[in-house]
Amino acid sequence: YPLTIRGLSRLTSTKDERKTLEGMARGTVDIVIGTHRLAQADIHFDNLGLLVVDEEQRFGVDVKEHLKAMRASVDVLTMTATPIPRTLHMAMLGIRDISNLTTPPANRLAVETRVCRFDETLLRHAIDRELARDGQIFFVHNRIHDIEKIANKIRMIAPHITIGIAHGRLREAELEQVMVDFVAGRTHLLLATTIIESGLDIPRANTIFINESDHYGLADLHQLRGRVGRSHHRAYCYLIVNESTRLTSTAARRLRAIQEFSSTGAGFSLAMRDLEIRGAGELLGEEQSGQIQSIGFTLYMELLQQAVQSLKDGKELDLNSSFHGAEINLRIPALIPDDYLPDVHMRLVLYKRISNAKNPSDLKDIQVEMIDRFGLLPDAVKNL
Repeated sequence: YPLTIRGLSRLTSTKDERKTLEGMARGTVDIVIGTHRLAQADIHFDNLGLLVVDEEQRFGVDVKEHLKAMRASVDVLTMTATPIPRTLHMAMLGIRDISNLTTPPANRLAVETRVCRFDETLLRHAIDRELARDGQIFFVHNRIHDIEKIANKIRMIAPHITIGIAHGRLREAELEQVMVDFVAGRTHLLLATTIIESGLDIPRANTIFINESDHYGLADLHQLRGRVGRSHHRAYCYLIVNESTRLTSTAARRLRAIQEFSSTGAGFSLAMRDLEIRGAGELLGEEQSGQIQSIGFTLYMELLQQAVQSLKDGKELDLNSSFHGAEINLRIPALIPDDYLPDVHMRLVLYKRISNAKNPSDLKDIQVEMIDRFGLLPDAVKNL
């Protein structure tokens, strides 16, 4: 049957917005597509059944928790090229299902990514190279108050190009005209804030400069880089760091990761690296940083996996039962001596593998590997 579909954003007129809100509350609007406006307090659904969160990295945890709290049970589908660490962690633990699309479109080339200082010669060369192949350029600067100053800098570097400026404080008609001119090819370079991060598909634009790139998150950088390379041409992404800036260790790791993972379909690998850098956060509630350290990561993961498996098996989790079994003390040495294996890290890895062995066959494999790598086993290791 015909569906009633409405949109909600800051560009929606007051009259249309009121009609949409009334239709949602009465159930006469079947699908509503909106921005963060959908997470505000005056939003009410008659019978919310499905929540689709596109470009999930643009929404905070509190927004998603608020949307899910509108009903006791709602199906949630999140779509993103770079899942936030908490969502990815839940998928890796089996709490949420995950599906990957890793095949790039035909003839799509990876974006060549370079980290560099702000250098006028480099910028001029990159701009001229793009214009020589009849292309266009993005320049991302995420501060509105001095965006005109950056535009003047670019005009001094390349006086022969035309520049359009786009940011969220422009009036609707102005912003639309700037974007129409760029899509039509009437401007060579679009100087913009991160409002271009998602939704733009302009095949002629194949060079992007991201100014002060050390201030962005991994997901932001990957999404911005995705604005170029949308045709068969080789695309270039320049991650610019100011001359006077001293990078923090975390920022350096982010930039190294975005440069390392530049192949098509690298979003999942980047998200995994982001999980390593930022941590997973709380699985329930709105906290972005969790309390795993209070009980230790290993015990936390074991408890969580046990809980997830019990729920999948339809069993009731017994929170009062002891997690660990009986402790056995045989009064004999059972360890890996340091004169047998001097490397402390390797000893810890082997202790962990032995502890996690599920059957005698697993233990036999570890035993064969240790004899092959380090020699015959001492009695203490055999006891272990």
